[in-house]
Amino acid sequence: QVGDFAWENCGDKRDPVVVQSLSVAPDPISIPGSLRVSAAVYSGKTMGSPLKVMLTVEKALGELWIQLPCIDQLGSCTYNDVCRILDDLIPPGTTCPEPLLTYGIPCHCPFKAGSYSLPASDFDLPDMELPSWMTNGNYRVRAVVSNGGEELACVKLAFSLQSH
Repeated sequence: QVGDFAWENCGDKRDPVVVQSLSVAPDPISIPGSLRVSAAVYSGKTMGSPLKVMLTVEKALGELWIQLPCIDQLGSCTYNDVCRILDDLIPPGTTCPEPLLTYGIPCHCPFKAGSYSLPASDFDLPDMELPSWMTNGNYRVRAVVSNGGEELACVKLAFSLQSH
């Protein structure tokens, strides 16, 4: 049902990376505001550079779902190497930000195979100047992670946003 946070794995059973649990509160997500996230992910394979992520973002307009374009790195974008983006955000050699550090979750490639879990943790969502087409409403996102043409993971999310 529209408006409630939901997620599912959408890859075939052979995908090495699987989301085991994911919860996000509040619903709708509020910007600015606090976001509480818990998650568990299992990876049967080390994921290294180049790690490609393809996002398909849709927004509900009445009964229709409209695919949003990729504008200024927001929307239905393809990021050809997330490893490089992470290195730009968090310089290699610096410690990973909390709460990743506490729970031993890496913030740089390569991501080793294994189980990762994040107990319920709060993240502050800053007051971002979101484009008008990305404000209040219901969204669906499909994220496909691949390396060298091999699909590693596929996750679908549904959520609603409320910006003040």
